[in-house]
Amino acid sequence: MAPKVFATGTTGYIGGDALVELVQAHPDWDITCSVRNSEKGAKIAKEFAHIKLVYGTLDDVDVIEEEASKADIVYHCDHIPSAEAIIRGLARRETSTPGWYIHTSGTLILGWKSQKDNTYGETQAKVYNDLDGVDELVNLPDGAAHRHVDKIVLAAAKNHPGRIKTAIVCPPCIWGGGRGPGNQRSVQLYKSAETMLKRQQGFMINKGKNVWHHVHVGDLAKLYLLLGEAAVAGGPPATWDDQGYYLAENGRFVWGEMLTAITQEAQKQDLLPSAAMEQLEPSAALGRYTFSIGTDSQGQALRSRTLLGWMPEKTTADMYQEIPKIVESEAKTLGLIKGHAEKVAS
Repeated sequence: MAPKVFATGTTGYIGGDALVELVQAHPDWDITCSVRNSEKGAKIAKEFAHIKLVYGTLDDVDVIEEEASKADIVYHCDHIPSAEAIIRGLARRETSTPGWYIHTSGTLILGWKSQKDNTYGETQAKVYNDLDGVDELVNLPDGAAHRHVDKIVLAAAKNHPGRIKTAIVCPPCIWGGGRGPGNQRSVQLYKSAETMLKRQQGFMINKGKNVWHHVHVGDLAKLYLLLGEAAVAGGPPATWDDQGYYLAENGRFVWGEMLTAITQEAQKQDLLPSAAMEQLEPSAALGRYTFSIGTDSQGQALRSRTLLGWMPEKTTADMYQEIPKIVESEAKTLGLIKGHAEKVAS
């Protein structure tokens, strides 16, 4: 019998690309997606006519709980009321087999020390890993970003032994064009380019020495698929619960160097008057996005490579090669340059 999958966020960037990966690999899986309204539902229906839809926001916890109670596998994101509803739903499933909860967190959680010590733009010595260092990841300080939801997910198996098995996927800076039926655009690199174009000035946070890791959205989607396949197989070769924390990266970069490259490309495309860089205090940069370009967040993805054979393909060099597309797409969105259709029409 085909597994029943319930997924939220499938018109978003991560969830949409993961949905494409699941459907392409397993068109027979019985998938239900939660969407906010009929407009978003139509986008999924257009691409995947066989997928079932339920309507509501993440705060419609009765809907979320009911669908989770009917699912074998749930894919979900970073939201407290709905996470709690999913756990309640999985706990009351009428079957002897466990329900599998695959949750999306994020490596801003590893930037907790930059935030605590106000050392934005500086390199930290600490490099986490999710294999022999997994105990650190499941016991990070409570004030760390995403930690409030991570704790709820991690507690699920302890509170419902044998009924719920969990895995947390923790991606870093994600890049690349998405394939999903909704949003196909990431945040960190794109928001940085947008802000530079609006300000007409390149920038970095303080000295820009802080380091992050990255992953292409298509490579990330493959990890979600591998975890789903492991769940269908009964768990192995994946590990779950407090041993089920998966960082997802394929290389590191220095934020100041990346922002400089974006600035230089924008100047090359005649979108900035110069390639000069300004060192900004965190409060003067991107609002809440400052945390994701000013913190130091270093974590190596060893568990998925070792246990699941996850082999991400897109490298740091590939990410740098994507910069011209990123700058151009943000310029088009802001109306600074015309797209092909506009050029033809004019």
